[in-house]
Amino acid sequence: MAEGLSRNDLENLDKQTLITMLMATHASLESLQKTSEGLTKQIDLLTEEVRSLRADRFGRKTEQSLTDVTDQLHIAFNESEVVFDLNPGIEEPEFEEICPKPYKRGRKQKGKREESLKDLPVRVEEHTLSDEELLAAFPDGKYKRLPDEVYKRLEFHPASFEVIEHHVAVYAGEGEKAIVRADRPADLLRNSIATPSLLAGVYNYKFVNSQPINRIVEEFKRQEVYIPVQNVCRWVNECSDRYLKRIYDRLKEKLSAYHVIHADETPVEVRKDGRAAGAKSYMWVYRSGALESNPFVLYDYQKTRKSDHPREFLKGYKGYCVTDGFQVYHSIDKERDDLTVAGCWAHVRRGFADVIKASPKDDPRIQETVAYKALQIIQMLYRYEKLCEDKSPEERQSFREKQCAPLVDAFFAYLKEQQIPIAPKAKTGDAIRYALNQESYLKVFLKDPYVPIDNNAAERGIRTFCLGKHNWYLIDTVSGAQASAIAYSIAETARANNLKPYEYFRYLLEELPKHGEFEGPEYLDNLLPWSEKLPEACRKTKA
Repeated sequence: MAEGLSRNDLENLDKQTLITMLMATHASLESLQKTSEGLTKQIDLLTEEVRSLRADRFGRKTEQSLTDVTDQLHIAFNESEVVFDLNPGIEEPEFEEICPKPYKRGRKQKGKREESLKDLPVRVEEHTLSDEELLAAFPDGKYKRLPDEVYKRLEFHPASFEVIEHHVAVYAGEGEKAIVRADRPADLLRNSIATPSLLAGVYNYKFVNSQPINRIVEEFKRQEVYIPVQNVCRWVNECSDRYLKRIYDRLKEKLSAYHVIHADETPVEVRKDGRAAGAKSYMWVYRSGALESNPFVLYDYQKTRKSDHPREFLKGYKGYCVTDGFQVYHSIDKERDDLTVAGCWAHVRRGFADVIKASPKDDPRIQETVAYKALQIIQMLYRYEKLCEDKSPEERQSFREKQCAPLVDAFFAYLKEQQIPIAPKAKTGDAIRYALNQESYLKVFLKDPYVPIDNNAAERGIRTFCLGKHNWYLIDTVSGAQASAIAYSIAETARANNLKPYEYFRYLLEELPKHGEFEGPEYLDNLLPWSEKLPEACRKTKA
């Protein structure tokens, strides 16, 4: 408005015009300031997004040790308003703990190598001198043999194959011409060369070591054994459906006996499922509570992520179900009084950890951020959970009420106080909003000592499947997906019970063909991973 006006022109303007011009200038400055602030916020958000993407691709994956957590937790809220004793009854440290003696290298532990090799088969190889060599060394022939020098080396034998040729005796009587045959072992599949050891090897390669079947077949070829991929796929699918499914169904029947379970899901593409290419299917996983004995892991393939699937799977289950923040589980929780959904603190931690990992490492201001202080509280909460994981349920409940509950209350009080100043679209804002939306579910673990703090047990149970997806990308058919769900369930349950997956698969495939499909469940209970009747060959000697 004042453009082109000289000093003389301005001096001759009346008061009202000058006021109007001043107000317009002020409004223009306010508009520019708001625009500048908006651009600054956008730049900050974009900068944070870029840092977050770089951290996802190149940064550290662990969420531990991102903050300095001490017994006296320094957090931003008013300490006089949130007072609680983080460690009552703490003992005075010994003088030696405060001023330790200088470190001295101790003697090397004896017998460690022998301990690590003691359960492996041993082949003794003798290295002696011939009579001629002895005569050359001792011309007078006078010598005696001292105790041998003994040392050990570890030999590796790659996969080897052996053809077993069965000869079944056949007898014929002279009178009635009766023909009698000797008993023969039960076959896995009629007229098939597949054996329990061969199928157990395939299951172990694919469902434990995440190798696609075509790569397994290529490895067989290098051993000069030529089996078509189609045959191996058929063996896996048929044996899963005919034999391993009995164990799977029996494990599922045991579901109602558990007080706590975990649930999670991951997408997978199935090529021939009657839908357009690229349609997402889902592999759901259910695992027994991390703090309960006799663990199991059950996979369940479904075409969609609808709530109908967990609703059907859990219809006979009563207890606690630990999950992430997926709304489907919360809907089921609201429908039922006998099922309680518990939240996952690891997912809450992940949101704040991502902010810290994306921040410049040398920025001293990071320790004053909401994300850092929130993460400090969560890290302390995890430290307390670690301290009480080996306690009895009663002791764990008492410990949580005394130590964890005040910390949880302080955490949510702090987030509610800090929620307004944080930009809604910022990563920290997302993390705060997620935590506050999950508050009621995140507090459930304080009510029952058997409920763990997070859903990591389910994520560990589904990790092998997620790793395998990078090797084979998709499953060909629905039947293949269902067979995979059964096989992964057996493999992960074996691992959770400290069994050798190969030996367990082999034992199941040796024993299950001996029984009819509709026999009573007693023999199945003897084959479950925690059964005392399993052979020792199936058990790992070390956890």
